[in-house]
Amino acid sequence: MVVHSKIMIFRFPLFLIIGLLVLAVAPLRAAGPYLGSTAPNALLLLPPPPPAGSVEDLADRDAAYRVYLTCTPEQFALGVTQQRLTIFHLATAVCPWFKPGEFPKTEALFKQVTDESYLVTRATKLIWKRPRPYITDPVRFAKVIEPDPSPSPTYPSGHATRATLYALILSELFPEQREAISAKASESGWLRVQGGVHTPLDIYAGRTLGQAIAQALLRNPAFQQDLAEVKAEIAAAAK
Repeated sequence: MVVHSKIMIFRFPLFLIIGLLVLAVAPLRAAGPYLGSTAPNALLLLPPPPPAGSVEDLADRDAAYRVYLTCTPEQFALGVTQQRLTIFHLATAVCPWFKPGEFPKTEALFKQVTDESYLVTRATKLIWKRPRPYITDPVRFAKVIEPDPSPSPTYPSGHATRATLYALILSELFPEQREAISAKASESGWLRVQGGVHTPLDIYAGRTLGQAIAQALLRNPAFQQDLAEVKAEIAAAAK
């Protein structure tokens, strides 16, 4: 009985650890017609954020503060307007006729993409639970673009993820504007650092995750079929 008891003592923690790992990884699979089980696993794709209070963490937050100090009133205002980021925030890099309310298939596609990618980023944030700069250092980050009474964790940046994802898909629709769209997406992510709600590491992680989600989508036959309909909708409007 003594031997059996000792075995149980050592087996239970191993079982618990395996169970926790399964629970941690499972939420990262997005439900939906496009990603489903092919959604990138952010825990395997991204390195964890640096431990709170570590040399790397403090250096990243100091870097965020230096960027925050460079923010102009115009950049701050632009960051505020992009609190709820959509593809039309990148539309200035495309053409003046690409406006909301006029492309139902396009907007439906991007809404589904947004919903599915949100599941991936949200689950990842909740696992790592990295606090935002203005939460850990409210004195230095006194005025931010997105004050939230119950802020979500910050790593990876959802805005940077979506901006990168939107840009890569928009580039499929407007290939001649690829560089301009990419520049607008980078700006959207960086405005979050300038506005005091993210650090550089948050943004870089979001861009990496956005690229992986875009690659998964572009390999999906259902997405490609719907994307073809969107291309036809845009081609008809461009005539």
